[in-house]
Amino acid sequence: MCEDAAELVGSGGVVAAPLYQAKADFFRTLGHPARIRVLELLAERDHAVHELLERIEIEPSNLSQQLAVLRRAGLVSQHRAGSQVVYSVSVPQVRDLLLVARQILLGVLSEQDALKAALRPKIRRAR
Repeated sequence: MCEDAAELVGSGGVVAAPLYQAKADFFRTLGHPARIRVLELLAERDHAVHELLERIEIEPSNLSQQLAVLRRAGLVSQHRAGSQVVYSVSVPQVRDLLLVARQILLGVLSEQDALKAALRPKIRRAR
């Protein structure tokens, strides 16, 4: 397979897709605030479903859907601990990705602040 393609498992088996398409699909998976919040919490430590519900203002059915998306993407895994279902990050680099995203946002916001300051009219005070 060429360097700029990735193997994706489709309904017909393994399909080669351009790497940029695989990356776009990956970022689409991350494209929901609830999924990001789940990953942030799981990056700290494993959480039972009831703990996630306590920390995220979301309906249980919606949380279940978001967890299913993250499981299908291979980003989280689950196991039973007694009567509880416990989730954990299955790809340790997710923690790094969330930190890098925070750094990028901070950089973008600081640049916006500098631009805002440059655009503000300078008011001269009368003497």
